[in-house]
Amino acid sequence: MFVCLGCDKNLVDSEKMLAGLSKAGYELTGEESEAEIIVINTCCFIHDAKQESIETILRLAELKQSAGLKFLVVMGCLAERYSEGILSEMPEVDAVIGTFACDELVRVLDGLRGKGLQNKAVISEKGVVPDLPSERLRSDICRYSYLKIAEGCDKRCTYCVIPDIKGHYRSLEFDSLVREAEELAAGGVNELMIIAQETTLYGTDLYGYKRLPELLKRICEIDGIDIVRLMYCYPEEITDELIGFIASEPKMAHYIDMPIQHISDNILRRMGRRTSGADIKAIIGKLRSAIPDIAIRTSLITGFPGETEGDHEELLDFLREYRLDRVGVFTYSKEEGTPAFRMKGQVPAKVKQARQKQLMQLQQSIVFEKNRDLVGMTMKVVIDGRIPEDDVYVGRTYMDAPDIDGRVFVESDRELISGTVIEAEITSFRDYDLLATDTATGKGRA
Repeated sequence: MFVCLGCDKNLVDSEKMLAGLSKAGYELTGEESEAEIIVINTCCFIHDAKQESIETILRLAELKQSAGLKFLVVMGCLAERYSEGILSEMPEVDAVIGTFACDELVRVLDGLRGKGLQNKAVISEKGVVPDLPSERLRSDICRYSYLKIAEGCDKRCTYCVIPDIKGHYRSLEFDSLVREAEELAAGGVNELMIIAQETTLYGTDLYGYKRLPELLKRICEIDGIDIVRLMYCYPEEITDELIGFIASEPKMAHYIDMPIQHISDNILRRMGRRTSGADIKAIIGKLRSAIPDIAIRTSLITGFPGETEGDHEELLDFLREYRLDRVGVFTYSKEEGTPAFRMKGQVPAKVKQARQKQLMQLQQSIVFEKNRDLVGMTMKVVIDGRIPEDDVYVGRTYMDAPDIDGRVFVESDRELISGTVIEAEITSFRDYDLLATDTATGKGRA
């Protein structure tokens, strides 16, 4: 059994490792009680992710007493960061595999089964790109998937442990990414999310220039790929060429995920961000000028060390004025080993939580107003599935990425399969989600 925690980048690695396990003759199961081996691909980006990983390990470790579990393997970010602690404090764990050694999984499992594993901690030199297969054993039947185009990060933001866990920025080879996208399309995927710790720098290390627009163009030429969605774009790296391509290419979703973290120059400097509030506002203006209907998603950190009430008010004013479409707000997580961990001016937990609540309440009102404005409009909706008990389909507009954004609940008298793009009239909204009817059938509630 394979358990994947954390981000979509972990999911891509997990699907490739599952393909490798299957090729090596391992029989896969989704039932904990049936598993002889459980592999947990962990996350530890922030405290909550770390806690989820630890709790999952401890819960599954109990199966060694109550079920037929023989071996428990922990891999991924938590294993990379805390390998010695996991092995010393969790004796039920039989091996740990770091992020740079995930291609060693089959060898480790073979060694455990044959009692020939010499070292329970398999940690490779930082900066090595694991040799994973391009093929994947996908974990669901959705028609969308993720294409990870780079590993690691060189930005060194003062709050972030990613460079220490994932290493320096390493673009993946252009032609291999195209082949992987072609394989996904051949397997029925029609929507691709382009992901990395940072997508906008793709190619600079391997080829000497930003090659993201060229890669996107090649992916959009693949038969079967109908929608391409761009994630994790650092604002200071977004070029006019990239904006122009999104605006002109029909397959590119008019959507961009652009983490800005804050708007106050004081906090941006303390975070080690390589941009200013004015720069962020300028790039938003460029995007909206070139692509008037673009949906902009971002993430914010509140309660960073040294954040004053004035900094917080500046962030609130920014949201009121710029009315971004999708915003996630996270309280600052104090991560050991980062420069911010030692900074003076740590903000009390209650203050962080109060500021997060205020920001989210403001953003909620903005989203609800935007949703209200959509009522009566006809929009294209990609269908992701169906809820039989409610006799309704679930889908997304171009403004929504899977799992993190809103959904559209569509009533229709015809049978719709996942991946189908339909025209639907927005009839109402429920919080962050939209209600709609299929214009081809006209079915709706009175």
